Amino acid sequence: MTESAHGLTTGAVARRLGVAPTTLRSWDRRYGIGPAAREDGRHRRWTPEDVAVLHEMCRLTSSGIPPAEAARAALAGPAPAPPAPPADGEPLPRPARGPGSGNGLPLGAVRQECRGLGRAAVRLDAWAVDDMLASVVAEYGLVAAWEEVMAPTLHAVGRKWETSGDRYVEVEHLLSWHVSSALRRAAGPPPSGSRAGVPPVLLACVPGEQHTLALEALAAGLAELGLPTLMFGPAVPPEALDQAVRRTGPAAVVLWSQARSTANPPLARHVADTVWGVRGARARPAVLPAGPGWAGQPLAPGTLRPGGLRDALALLRGLCDTAAAGQS
Repeated sequence: MTESAHGLTTGAVARRLGVAPTTLRSWDRRYGIGPAAREDGRHRRWTPEDVAVLHEMCRLTSSGIPPAEAARAALAGPAPAPPAPPADGEPLPRPARGPGSGNGLPLGAVRQECRGLGRAAVRLDAWAVDDMLASVVAEYGLVAAWEEVMAPTLHAVGRKWETSGDRYVEVEHLLSWHVSSALRRAAGPPPSGSRAGVPPVLLACVPGEQHTLALEALAAGLAELGLPTLMFGPAVPPEALDQAVRRTGPAAVVLWSQARSTANPPLARHVADTVWGVRGARARPAVLPAGPGWAGQPLAPGTLRPGGLRDALALLRGLCDTAAAGQS
């Protein structure tokens, strides 16, 4: 018999709702919001009716209602159940929001995990956010997790914050912190001697640019490939960038710009023209202006504009291989 015939497990429900399994157990213990029946008296199995109550509980707590009050309202129902119990791989319907609640994120057509992650972030449920991020990286891999779950959810939170006055700033900060932590966990420690003789890839935000998460995703992807990376983070001064390039002789330099106002074509040209090495064996780095801020900007000949994380990793892997071959 299939799992849907028995009902959904706590883990399956938690993934769909963006709630940590421990949160569901806590709601059951404290407020009586739990499965109506347990298989063999022990294992929890959630029916469509149980899940409908949880949907309402999540909606209410996301709008700022205290959990105890939200639980009373959710249990008082009536909450309509989905027409048929879904299989474990099918998305559950989204709960309706009350008029004017204003707490939905503008996600559009995205993976179900984005909706769960967004709801967990709006609730400031740090445990659920962390749990879901680790889950999507383990299930889909780093690149797909970034491109299809993390980045769309971050963009939705950012758009919500921009259109909601001073609201949701705390949501963006919480989600950004946990995404950064998940990316660093995925990257692991810096590779040590994994590809000897390979010049490093230098990652830096242009002056005035504070957004680093896309660069952190790139650093994690390069670590997975075993490529040496030097991450310099936000708003690197031109003089510091120049010195870093001359001292390290990188295979490539990635310059991130999130907004058009921070893109700096003269800096990209300067880095592309920087040379090092002994006379007769001079070298220059490949320069990759990355990020939406560079769109439409005049770029120096030979600079490479990656289309996304997957494209950037493929380009950088080839550049590192070419640079290593030239040194051998």
